[in-house]
Order: sequence, then C-alpha cells, then structure tokens
Amino acid sequence: MDKGLYRVIDANLNRLKEGIRVIEDMARYADNNKDISSRLKTLRHLAKIDDIKNLLDSRDAQNDVLKMTRESEMERSSINSIIIANYKRAQESSRVLEEVFKLVKPELSERFKKIRYELYTLEKDNLT
Repeated sequence: MDKGLYRVIDANLNRLKEGIRVIEDMARYADNNKDISSRLKTLRHLAKIDDIKNLLDSRDAQNDVLKMTRESEMERSSINSIIIANYKRAQESSRVLEEVFKLVKPELSERFKKIRYELYTLEKDNLT
C-alpha cells in the first residue's frame, strides 16, 4: 500500500478514536451515562487495525500542512458543543476510513461503515 494512504489511514484512525474518547468521557464523567459510554467504548475498541508498524512509519505530524488550529476549532460554548463537534469528527473520519479501505481491504471498509452508522445512532440517543 502507498505510504500516502497509510498516512491518511493513520490520521483518520487517530481522529476517530480521539473523537470517540472525548464523547465517551463526557458521557461517563459529566453525565454518568453508563449505556452511552459503554457503547462508545466498544466502538473505540473496534476502531483499530493491526498494521501498526506501517501506520507509524507513515506518520509525519511535523509536516502536516494543516496542523495549525483554526479559529473555529477554538469556539466551544458548552459541553453539548464539544460533544457535537466530536461526533462530527468521528463520523467524518470513519467515512474516510470506509472509503480508503474499499481500495485495499473491503472487509475493513464494512467495519468502519458500521462504526459510522452506530455513531449516527449514538449521537441521536445521546443528544435527544
């Protein structure tokens, strides 16, 4: 697989797990919601692949052309705004992974599609 694709996978896998972790911690510690936090934890554990060596070899955080924080990323007005931003981050990342894995490992594409749809369901359950 091309090093650039590994870099896309690595960045989106990290973004997906980080987004889920933020939501999970809000549900667990701020809301004491065992159901939502448990479901998120399960998803976070599904969001992995075994090819760690190639992922780490492709990582180049120093040269990320968009690593500077955007002003809009600093705007959070409430816990809900944090939760919503992280649901969107995780959903978008799982979609990127779903698409990339269509090229190289279709069974992983299906896994990330299932993660994305479960995030849609969790978002509704969590925020309504």
